[in-house]
Amino acid sequence: MTEEYPFDPNLLGDDEAGIEKSLRPERLEEFIGQRRVVENLRIAISAAKARGEVLDHILLSGLPGLGKTTLAFLVASAMEVDIHCATGPALQRAKDVIGLITQLKRGDILFIDEIHRMSAETEEYLYSAMEDFKVDVVLDRGPDARSLRVTLEPFTLVGATTREGLLSAPFRSRFGIVEKLEPYPSEDILDILRRSARILDCVLPDRPGQVLAERCRGTPRFANRFLRRIRDVAQVRTGWSTGEAGPLALTDEFVGEGLERLEIDAHGLDRVDRKILEILLSNGEPVGVKTIAVSVGEEERTIEDVHEPYLIQKGLLVKTPRGRRASALAHDLFRSRGRIPLGPAR
Repeated sequence: MTEEYPFDPNLLGDDEAGIEKSLRPERLEEFIGQRRVVENLRIAISAAKARGEVLDHILLSGLPGLGKTTLAFLVASAMEVDIHCATGPALQRAKDVIGLITQLKRGDILFIDEIHRMSAETEEYLYSAMEDFKVDVVLDRGPDARSLRVTLEPFTLVGATTREGLLSAPFRSRFGIVEKLEPYPSEDILDILRRSARILDCVLPDRPGQVLAERCRGTPRFANRFLRRIRDVAQVRTGWSTGEAGPLALTDEFVGEGLERLEIDAHGLDRVDRKILEILLSNGEPVGVKTIAVSVGEEERTIEDVHEPYLIQKGLLVKTPRGRRASALAHDLFRSRGRIPLGPAR
């Protein structure tokens, strides 16, 4: 497999990206959770290999951080092929994908993250590439323009999206395997935390592990990020260093302090979540997502993809045609805390 790693270097430093990569499973059998999805992929992979065929195109949807990128790499590993990575926002014109798809060897995987953010032009250009493994390349312009048909090696397109509904129906129908990842139950998150703790030379006892698992929003990405920060707290407090006798114990005290420093409360809400709810609770009318984004200093897409889904799952936020409003449960929760003046629940 290639060593390409689809992470924004502006978001993760070299050390953080390396740690993040080390915590990812290396084989499909090591992937924790999403049992139905993993089993379906395993069957498809086994069948394709037995027939000597290229794997069908795969569309993975679900909230950020649930393991779509990890699964794409594990599929490539299981198929014993190379994986080439790109992101939807970078593919806006047909020529942006020509270089990618023409260098693919038979069976290779082209992984496109945030595939719903590709342009309509790029989507349409991929139609024939996905179905017939052929593309028409336009040479020159004006009266001298001519089209050259290029035959491609059969490949597998793996798309990851947080918004499957933004893909056009013709494009979506070209994926032979469509799987949706769901938030993980706390039991699976605890297993992920224990595995990551072992890799980080730490031990996570049952009680603090359960507390941490329940605050990770059902998302492995949050779980591993929280775990690394809690390890930092424990290491500084104890003076522990790698190579000392025994692993670093992440006790109740360290987990509690780490979560407090991360501003994660008992309901798994972070600072931005709480700020969103406070904005909604302080307004008597529904609030638009643009207003919320400006008020909390986040992008609209971050509000919609990261914060809203969890608040809706927890029953704290309601989406209406007029905007977002806090639920009666949110009113009760914040009333018990005495945080802000509350109007009647609507």
